Amino acid sequence: MSQDSLTGDELVRVLATLGSPHRVRVLAALSQGRAYVSQLARDLGISRALLQVHLKKLERAGLVTAHLELSDDGKALKFYEIAPFSLHLTPAAMAAAAASLTDDALKGPE
Repeated sequence: MSQDSLTGDELVRVLATLGSPHRVRVLAALSQGRAYVSQLARDLGISRALLQVHLKKLERAGLVTAHLELSDDGKALKFYEIAPFSLHLTPAAMAAAAASLTDDALKGPE
């Protein structure tokens, strides 16, 4: 993902998602490599439930991807990794994004 391919609505969603220090910490941890939920929760010192909330928001914004793998003992582990993205915000990029905003984005989060 790059800001060139984002609509205004998508850019607003990505920027709102990045507005949380927890989600920035999750991305920083995943920049070191993929991780499964329990491992990531331990590394970050937050509960798995709270981490799941943040991971779902990051996934909806297209910043992380997830997939299930079976461990050697048969447990299903959900691994997360960063999706490739690049954001370079300029006045021109913001103007282009603003031109494509829909009424839904202008209403704000529900």
